Amino acid sequence: MKTAFIFPGQGAQYVGMAADYLAEDPALVTLLESFDSKHQSAVLAAISEGPDDLLKQTQITQPAILFHSVCALKAFEQRFALKPDFVAGHSLGEFSALVASGILSLEDAMHLVNKRGEFMMKAVGDIPFAMAAVIGLDSNAVSEICTEASAMGLVQAVNYNTPIQTVISGTDSGVAKAGELAKARGAKRVLPLVVGGPFHTPLIAKAADWLIAEMAQTTFAAGKIPVVSNYDALPTMDGNAAREKLGKQIISAVRWVDSVRYMIEHGVKRFIEFGPQKVLSGMIKNIDKEVLVYSVDRKVDLVDLEQVLS
Repeated sequence: MKTAFIFPGQGAQYVGMAADYLAEDPALVTLLESFDSKHQSAVLAAISEGPDDLLKQTQITQPAILFHSVCALKAFEQRFALKPDFVAGHSLGEFSALVASGILSLEDAMHLVNKRGEFMMKAVGDIPFAMAAVIGLDSNAVSEICTEASAMGLVQAVNYNTPIQTVISGTDSGVAKAGELAKARGAKRVLPLVVGGPFHTPLIAKAADWLIAEMAQTTFAAGKIPVVSNYDALPTMDGNAAREKLGKQIISAVRWVDSVRYMIEHGVKRFIEFGPQKVLSGMIKNIDKEVLVYSVDRKVDLVDLEQVLS
């Protein structure tokens, strides 16, 4: 049975995340303390004590989720010999997947996502923006609605999460118009998202330029496991190719449905999600109900997995 390891993106965070991993391994606490000192950040405090408003700051959220995801992965690897045939992550989660593949070190990945979050916030400037999840319409209909609504302001379909859940992003006027059209054409819900910018659109093109320059100074090694990219839904183990795709990903749509279908078409029948909550697990079940899906958030989840992986 082929297996894929998958990693969540922004929005999965919660206060108290990674607590059990930190409690049992002082080296992880030291790693976060060193990271916070170097980056003048507060990731350790945010995940341990909150408040939510601090943890939701993009430049803190991103390294926090990546850290938790890799902690869960390492705990799994200590207990199980199972190796994945593919790895993939949703937006931010692609950095976690690159760590799992061996293309990036954990320290380098945390540095890059911290800068990524900082750049994404900085690039917004004073642009009035919005993002929203459109639920109950197929992705082609949402894309057509965005094209029509762009007469009011830039808006694009940016996260193809499931066949009937697509996130739109852009100017507040464009997103508002697209939301109106979506409701008029049968969407069950149009859910506004609390975000720090119009992610995955050209409105934050400067962030892509800054991240590309930052990544040029970072080692991207040859991978050991194929990483299926958000940008083109195709795998790579080449470090340079992975770096290039990350640069494009920041202003391009997250092709999650296509990525999952690619893995399924190439034999994957089991997905294991590593990281806070079970966001991707729910998405995958809405893409293909026949595949097996498991998740590792806390250490206790590993006990449950022993019954199905032994």
